[in-house]
Amino acid sequence: MIKIYHNSRCSKSRCGLQILEDSGTDFEIVKYLEDTPSVEELTKLIEILGISALQLVRKGEAIWKENFKSKSLTDIELIEAMVKHPKLIERPIVLNGNKAVIGRPPELILDII
Repeated sequence: MIKIYHNSRCSKSRCGLQILEDSGTDFEIVKYLEDTPSVEELTKLIEILGISALQLVRKGEAIWKENFKSKSLTDIELIEAMVKHPKLIERPIVLNGNKAVIGRPPELILDII
């Protein structure tokens, strides 16, 4: 089943959700700010996305700038920071089996549904 890691306050995430709704496919919404992925889940998502942990971080967030920007962190430290502060997780992420995309732009979601 397709999953979208969604933040309803984010316009890109809302656009991604609309793309999934318009596609007519079944999907699950993960409100990751409330139901934060575990270290294991994020590690697997990063692996499926084929990116580094740093590429999943929202570097414009105040939490990042104030607490982490000037530090040299390992992937596991970055993942732990995202679990502790889920606002740092880039959005939306759409997972379909062994394929995933960050929906920026949201049209990228079409490639995996």
